[in-house]
Amino acid sequence: MQFSPPLKPATLIQRYKRFLADVITPEGETLTLHCPNTGAMTGCATPGDTVWYSTSENPKRKYAHTWELTQTRQGAFICVNTLRANTLTKEAILAGSLPELTGYSALKSEVKYGAERSRIDFLLQADDRRNCYIEVKSVTLAEQQSGFFPDAVTLRGQKHLRELMSVAANGDRAVILFAVLHSAVEHFSPARHIDEEYARLLNDAQRQGVEILAYKAELSADNITLSLPVPFTVY
Repeated sequence: MQFSPPLKPATLIQRYKRFLADVITPEGETLTLHCPNTGAMTGCATPGDTVWYSTSENPKRKYAHTWELTQTRQGAFICVNTLRANTLTKEAILAGSLPELTGYSALKSEVKYGAERSRIDFLLQADDRRNCYIEVKSVTLAEQQSGFFPDAVTLRGQKHLRELMSVAANGDRAVILFAVLHSAVEHFSPARHIDEEYARLLNDAQRQGVEILAYKAELSADNITLSLPVPFTVY
């Protein structure tokens, strides 16, 4: 995914009200950015870190600028725009960069499914194979070189795991893909210390046939590509 026009840098002053952040540009101008991330953003929103933001030409937007990346003072890049995880995954599937998800002729997004009235991120179909349901999760929480999901208790995420287990029980492929969007992460695990129920359900899901994939993005202020497999542990 190429950023066009190019992202611009600024220094983070503060994130507040979940969806807003104030930054100061290199020219000394203070801007308010839209923050497209509802999570805790632990380690991703430290005042003084560099923020890379995009600008929309839509005149109807209240806040024209969107926070896309954080560059920490340790040099790590983090994609904080959670909407990018699905875009990157779709690009990678279409490019054949995810070997486990090749060989399908049709890709659909946001398809309704399940007893709990969910929408699957992607549905892959082909005449000669089972349907493949894919749920995508964005991983930005890092401790040392380990990445974790979620960064806060997620009832929605727990629901998605239950839905995927039902898909697998019905004979279709069920896949949860963790898109690691933090350049310092080298290994992934569920965040049992944050959401014990999610970690338990992920373990149950794996035992019941849900496939777990973890792929890391190559990140820069110019572009992002999801293509690097990451080892993971499910307790």
